[in-house]
Amino acid sequence: MQIHEMEIPRKVLLGSHILEKVKEVCKDLNLKDQLVINDSLTKDIAGETVSDSLKCENSIVKNAEYKEVEKVIEYLKENKNGSIIAVGGGSVIDIAKLASFAEKIPFISIPTTSSHDGIASSRASIVKDGKKTSFEAHSPIAIIADISVIVQAPYRFLAAGCGDLIANYTAVKDWELAYRLRNEYYSEYAASLSLMSAKLMIENAEVIKNGLEESVRKVVKGLISSGVAMSIAGSSRPASGSEHLFSHALDRIAKNPALHGEQCGVGSIIMMYLHGGNWREIRDALKTVKAPTNSKELGVSKEEITEALMIAPTIRKRYTILGDKELSRDVAHSIAKRTGVI
Repeated sequence: MQIHEMEIPRKVLLGSHILEKVKEVCKDLNLKDQLVINDSLTKDIAGETVSDSLKCENSIVKNAEYKEVEKVIEYLKENKNGSIIAVGGGSVIDIAKLASFAEKIPFISIPTTSSHDGIASSRASIVKDGKKTSFEAHSPIAIIADISVIVQAPYRFLAAGCGDLIANYTAVKDWELAYRLRNEYYSEYAASLSLMSAKLMIENAEVIKNGLEESVRKVVKGLISSGVAMSIAGSSRPASGSEHLFSHALDRIAKNPALHGEQCGVGSIIMMYLHGGNWREIRDALKTVKAPTNSKELGVSKEEITEALMIAPTIRKRYTILGDKELSRDVAHSIAKRTGVI
């Protein structure tokens, strides 16, 4: 019998002014010799508070490039650290996630923004050899989401998080398609959890407002649930389909790519159209939370949208509604035009 392994966080703390709980969590989980990872901005926001509380070293990383991961790994080996505390946005958490995975030590995720579900997932998106690549890693052993910290981030990040969650709709549709046509493994439980996060986001779009802790709480809960769904599935399938291929393609070819969640949200409009679903509902929900719905709002050109759609099916070996061959320019342009993305 095939063994299906699930790896999910052992502790999740969600609330206001709870950074000081990190010491208690480390004690409960028997995490010793911690190293706090943050960037120069998140160190001032929360990182220094965490490292002072734990009386441990604090290391600053820059962008999400593989060389930064290698620096952290080298530091971990030299200092024999037993755990990592990642304090920051997606880049910081992904660096810590991959470094801790390489060294086979646990890490705690302390997000300072709510822009995508990487705060809880087992995948790390890192730039290697000039290309953003999705790496296998592991889930955080614990998540401490301090709403009073996250609410201070620019609203754009919160709206991007909404986009990433809403995109679960098309990700699950692609997964179901691959199950039917390619006999790919499919988990109804993981799919249902992912869809619930997307559904709640659309239903609550009108209450997602700037500066409201309750808005942040709803989005963060959804992002954590989405990450757990991926852990249950043993892959990113519940939350990553054709819309993510489109986003990854934009990352590669766009002069100034937008935020990951923003691009996935726009991608989900297109992909739901291709699935024959209610793509207007997705577009309207994104508009309600003030997330981008077209190329102009993303800040990328119409040509870049078209090219990204063309090459999206070739970004990785994952069967989706886009098929597995590059689209023609005419087809890609027509799809984007019909949905108002260009």
